[in-house]
Amino acid sequence: MTRLGTGGPGRIGLGRIGLGGIGLSLACFLTTALLGPSVFQPALGGPPAEPPYSLDVDPSPYLVIGLVVAGVVAGAAGLGMCFVAVRRGWRVGARPLVIAGLLAAVAFMAMPPVGSTDHLNYASYGRMAATGHDPYATRAVDLPKDPVAGAPEEWRTTPSVYGPIATGEQAFAAWVGSGSVRLTVFVLSVVNTLAFAITALILYRTSKTEERRLRTALLWTCNPLVLFHLVSGAHNDVLAIAPMVAALAVFSGQARPGWVRALGAGMLAGAGAAIKVPAALVGGGPAWTLLREAWTERRWRSIGGLAALFGGAAAVTAISYALAGPHALDQVREASDMVSFATPWHLVDEFLGRGSQRTIIKTGAVLVGLALFAMLVRVLPTDDTKPGEPLSRDAENRRVAAAFVLAWLLAAPYALPWYDGFGWAVLALLPWTRVDWILLAHTTALSLAYLPARAPARIKLPDDLSWLFTVVRPTVVPWTLLAILTALVVQSLRSTSRSPATGRPRRASAESTG
Repeated sequence: MTRLGTGGPGRIGLGRIGLGGIGLSLACFLTTALLGPSVFQPALGGPPAEPPYSLDVDPSPYLVIGLVVAGVVAGAAGLGMCFVAVRRGWRVGARPLVIAGLLAAVAFMAMPPVGSTDHLNYASYGRMAATGHDPYATRAVDLPKDPVAGAPEEWRTTPSVYGPIATGEQAFAAWVGSGSVRLTVFVLSVVNTLAFAITALILYRTSKTEERRLRTALLWTCNPLVLFHLVSGAHNDVLAIAPMVAALAVFSGQARPGWVRALGAGMLAGAGAAIKVPAALVGGGPAWTLLREAWTERRWRSIGGLAALFGGAAAVTAISYALAGPHALDQVREASDMVSFATPWHLVDEFLGRGSQRTIIKTGAVLVGLALFAMLVRVLPTDDTKPGEPLSRDAENRRVAAAFVLAWLLAAPYALPWYDGFGWAVLALLPWTRVDWILLAHTTALSLAYLPARAPARIKLPDDLSWLFTVVRPTVVPWTLLAILTALVVQSLRSTSRSPATGRPRRASAESTG
């Protein structure tokens, strides 16, 4: 094992260049946010003395799009070089990277969100709730004179699609903002940044070795793509990711966690689902572990843990939605029929006749997701157990949870780059694996698909850049994601063919990857 901060000259150079790429990426993204309103940043109403702060120089669309493309490419290349360097034995202290990532998050928090206009939707729904309107039945067009509720550029005719806990956080931000879009959005960004930092702390504290702490720093805390989409973009996915990661941390840590830990893990998974429904997938890890123990090892006490897990999740989710009203799920059901332009399912949608065969697409996505789960649960690495030793409970729990989350991300008909934050968080809990490269390619492709993630009709984009919306997003990226998916399938089949008959993932598979 190479000591901390050491490695061959080539390894050190590659690692340092990788860190330089990450730093350059963050500089590009920070500059984009600092320049002020642009095609990447909607203007915020409210007193200019209130946070968040930025310049107002009306930057050219070519400049900001160029900055973001440079940031995405530099960030992806930097992460890739760090992955290779670590595989070759390079090590660097994790704590400085964690501190740097958290400082970058605070800097993003202080500036207006970039990329999409989702934060205006959050502010609108929060304002509705804070002023006595039902965000699950009210639309932005219904309150056009309200400076906050009427501010969204998109989804103006759509009630809230977010869970009750997310709505509560949005209502708090709107209460603090008191009619100011700027201040409301800033409070939302502060809460998001806290959730990001809590996730970083959990990942860091639950890592047992310095190498694993380095992994959590690279994959989450100073991952420029995660910082750009989740923190700078102010997307509330990070609010669901924090309890999701906490659920796995609560369930782990003992050889035989009792029903109290299972209950706590279930309640946290339920809280995540009450923010964004896919967060509930993480509960599949603990459920799988408890069910296997009860079935194969006749540990009937695990049945009690399984009941506590599902009971905790169901209680939190049911209470949250009961307080909001059953109609809070109406838009979630509507959203399940959506197909985003940048996924391979868009190609199927176009071939079948857009919107006419969504049932076929949803069924296909479920089948593909199940197949991917079966592959991922075999090829994802376990913790560093020696050959012949029984698989640790924590290792199985995290590996299966990651397989559930990643299968959803890769198979979903509707995908946006910030959704990949779920994948990066659960992958950070595992050892190094080739699946890291799959997710890196997936996030990079989706990032380049949304330049920016705003409706073309709402922004002044030069005609000679229209191909970003007409060619790259609906054609180039879907085919790219299909190629990435194919690469994962090929990789999984090769790994399976070399695995021993025990069905347990090969340790060599985890170690031979970068």
